[in-house]
Amino acid sequence: MKKVKGLFLVLAVVALTACNSNDDGVQAGIEIPGITITDDIDCCSAEEALQVYKFLQTVKIVPELSTEIDGKYNVFAYTTTGSFHNGYNEIFFVATKKATGNYIKNFDITNITPLMHMVKMDMYHSTPVGPDAASFNDGYLAVKRTWVSFVMNTSEAGSWTLSYDALVLGSKGGIEKKDVVVNALPDGQTWLKSFKVDDATYYLSLVNPLDFKTGTNTITAYVSKKSAKATVPYQVAEETFTIDIDPRMPDMGNHTSPNNTSLTKQADGSYSGTINLTMTGLWRIHLTVKDADGNIVAGGEELSTLYWDVTI
Repeated sequence: MKKVKGLFLVLAVVALTACNSNDDGVQAGIEIPGITITDDIDCCSAEEALQVYKFLQTVKIVPELSTEIDGKYNVFAYTTTGSFHNGYNEIFFVATKKATGNYIKNFDITNITPLMHMVKMDMYHSTPVGPDAASFNDGYLAVKRTWVSFVMNTSEAGSWTLSYDALVLGSKGGIEKKDVVVNALPDGQTWLKSFKVDDATYYLSLVNPLDFKTGTNTITAYVSKKSAKATVPYQVAEETFTIDIDPRMPDMGNHTSPNNTSLTKQADGSYSGTINLTMTGLWRIHLTVKDADGNIVAGGEELSTLYWDVTI
């Protein structure tokens, strides 16, 4: 644990020294002791570097998914906690020049492949994944983001590996089947559920429910479709659904809340709606899934057996 903290401190220093040029040369007012600031066309401006530095204060490195490429570049991976849990997890990537520590804006992270080995059956399966990692904010061009939603946690029954490909300024590299631990969620949290339509299996991944607070919240999810070959990562479903929600408090007589709106498909492939959580405690969010024609394909009963559990 001390090594991880030490590495994170080193990265914080790197962040201060990275991307230290802009179109007009050195930005006035930014001084980095011991560093000779020079223009670097592969990097972001000093202002962008400081924005990235501030962002990196909010995440933690995942050492087993960080790597070196061609002796010239580093690729670092981060999550909110520095670990993984059952359900939806965002993963962030940065690439740097080893010689200078400068961040590189244009790099690619592709083919993210989580794989679980089921011990007793000696078989493998994957899980839902997001698209190739991409910049998610104009201020963070040197940070790429994607996600993985783990269908199971690590246990005696099975363990996970994760692979990805990286391309940094023409140099290829990445990670090949590195062991990762996926933690179980605490009691009162269930963030991923599946349903079937004919022979197809779909997964409903709830996004960042720990951000929920009392009152009105935006609720976001992804619908992924299981691949025909179980070892191929499950991509976001092309089909369009509507997801009706009915939040109840099972510990309070299953009372509900007003002013909730259904999750509908957005341009980026996610589903978004509104949920109103009137008090703290355990909320069971009952789900009814409808196809593009409005037919119920999953859930639908008064207290649907298809649900997410969220404790706020």
